[in-house]
Amino acid sequence: MQVEPIVRAALAEDIRAGDITTEATVPPDLRAEAEMTAKQAGVIAGLEVAALVFSLLDTAVEFIPRVGEGEAVEPGRCVAEVRGPARAILTGERVALNFLQHLSGVATRTRRFVELVAGTGAAITDTRKTTPGLRLLEKYAVRVGGGQNHRYALDDAILIKDNHIAAAGGIRAAVERARRRGGHTTVIEVETQNRAQVEEALAAGAGIIMLDNMSPAAMRECVALIAGRAVTEASGGVNEETIRAIAETGVDLISIGALTHSVTALDISLNIRAA
Repeated sequence: MQVEPIVRAALAEDIRAGDITTEATVPPDLRAEAEMTAKQAGVIAGLEVAALVFSLLDTAVEFIPRVGEGEAVEPGRCVAEVRGPARAILTGERVALNFLQHLSGVATRTRRFVELVAGTGAAITDTRKTTPGLRLLEKYAVRVGGGQNHRYALDDAILIKDNHIAAAGGIRAAVERARRRGGHTTVIEVETQNRAQVEEALAAGAGIIMLDNMSPAAMRECVALIAGRAVTEASGGVNEETIRAIAETGVDLISIGALTHSVTALDISLNIRAA
């Protein structure tokens, strides 16, 4: 299971030699009930990850979701109930909340961008600008929010960016070398910053053309030039104020690093009471 090592690492980081506060103050046989509550509006993601936190500490802990994964909630909504040994609930509280709050923040941000481009035909995608060690979970949360995943890792796809172009001596040279490595069935994406580079990428046979940090007017011109001969991806300068204009240029994809690299966690609390 790919998620379990991530959760185990988080627990080891937090607990180390033991939860000395809980062990000192809470009887080992005490059972408790707790409620996880949303304190702000958002989209919930990571319920199974939170459940795994508690089950790894004690299989007697019962985690009961009260909302669905990907469900939008309002402040005050009960997200989940947790029942079982009080020590395990208290020890796992912070790690479970860290995962649930962070992943819900990613899903919430993604859902907002998806809603802003509704009706344009543009899809929202993430990037590799993820928290080290959490890429698998963050990209999952993007999907929960309604977005799509870009390449997961460097071996997933060939994406020739500006530094590759500079090192290779130009777009055509870079694409030719990439095609020799990947074969004729490999789709090659090329990052471009102006019309001339788009023309060069088209001539070289790029299957996906990234329009990086272009104005909406320049982007629209390049989309018309490409005319369906390659998939188009907008990147750079994307925020809530600019995304609608970018989407209306006709691009197929809009990649947004901010979905994961600077997201705000959704505020969720856990309140416990002795059973």
